[in-house]
Amino acid sequence: MSKVKRIAHLVLRFLAFGATLSSVIVMATSHERLGFFPFYYDAKYTNTPAFKYFVIANSVVTVYGFFVMLLPPKSLLWRFVVALDLVFAMLLISSESAAVSIAYVGKKGNAYAGWLPICGQVQNYCDHVTGALVAGLAAVIIYVILLMYSIHTVLDPFLLTKHGGCPHS
Repeated sequence: MSKVKRIAHLVLRFLAFGATLSSVIVMATSHERLGFFPFYYDAKYTNTPAFKYFVIANSVVTVYGFFVMLLPPKSLLWRFVVALDLVFAMLLISSESAAVSIAYVGKKGNAYAGWLPICGQVQNYCDHVTGALVAGLAAVIIYVILLMYSIHTVLDPFLLTKHGGCPHS
């Protein structure tokens, strides 16, 4: 990779790392206690499987992103990294989707199922969840851009046109 491509790639990787890490930290610190003595209700991300999935998925992608930033530019593993970028982008998309759907029910409720909205009672918790979901959405967008950039860099379409469309000729 040229120096400009390498710097652009590292910037994208660093932004993706920061977005996934911040989404994990914000979601993991979301907690609020509601009630009156002796009855209390704790609102925290571990109460919901979708939020736990969100935290686990973003944690895995954070660790992956950190190690990929350390990969040398001339390594033959970059073709494998493109495939992993695709897998982890899909993981982020699925965890974001699951978490947003639960957050929507927490915000609006569901009259047909008899579920009441909870964000009126635990506003601080809901604000934390919203912040984590915004950071998670930023991570999804950055990973999709990163995936496109990685595919373009590894396949190098200009190399294909120099050799008549076949990379091995």
